[in-house]
Amino acid sequence: MHIAIIEDDPNLRSLLKIVLSELNLQMDEFDNGWKGLDGVMQNNYRLLILDLMLPGISGIEICRKIRQSNNQLPILMLTAKSEEDDKIAGLEIGADDYLTKPFSNRELLARAKALLRRSEAKSQSGNSENKVISIGNLKLDIANQVLTKNNVEVRLTSKEFDLIKLFMTNTGRNFSRMDVLERVWGEQFEGLEHTVNSNINRLRSKIEDDPANPTYLVTVWGLGYKFNKNI
Repeated sequence: MHIAIIEDDPNLRSLLKIVLSELNLQMDEFDNGWKGLDGVMQNNYRLLILDLMLPGISGIEICRKIRQSNNQLPILMLTAKSEEDDKIAGLEIGADDYLTKPFSNRELLARAKALLRRSEAKSQSGNSENKVISIGNLKLDIANQVLTKNNVEVRLTSKEFDLIKLFMTNTGRNFSRMDVLERVWGEQFEGLEHTVNSNINRLRSKIEDDPANPTYLVTVWGLGYKFNKNI
């Protein structure tokens, strides 16, 4: 199994390889967005280190195309301080975490290890959990990571699946935005609560008959969100 690095700066690529060598995983490097995207689509990687600004195609578009293909590869985006809006956009379309340049070697390694651990834990959970949860016209197959509505599969990003799993396995329980950030994105994630709102809204657009008046994933004013168990 390999790590993919898509970064056009040769010096930064070299640094990434040196730091991540501690993971004892082979690394494939790409200096162009299109080449990197082709490589990711054709191989089974355990982690993608993805720069936001790239020649050929941006990191945002690469992330979007990966998630549109239903690839759940963990993605760590590298951004500059001036790219906050793009950073939020990347998180909203399915990136798992981000690092702002310049970053410390220790932080890079810690974030990469955290993503690999979460990915491995999810895989093991998928192998051990055969639970299927049915609520209303929704059915969540945890082992196969599939959600269906009226027996039709709903295409979800990795984060959207993690969200629906969190709520459907805890029906009736209130989760604050910070609770959701920590449980879905991880304790080390330093994201914004706005990220939760955007992902919730996008998930509602896929599972609700009327997203403006949700039946399943409802807002608990002043507290956060919960999944309605009385349907």
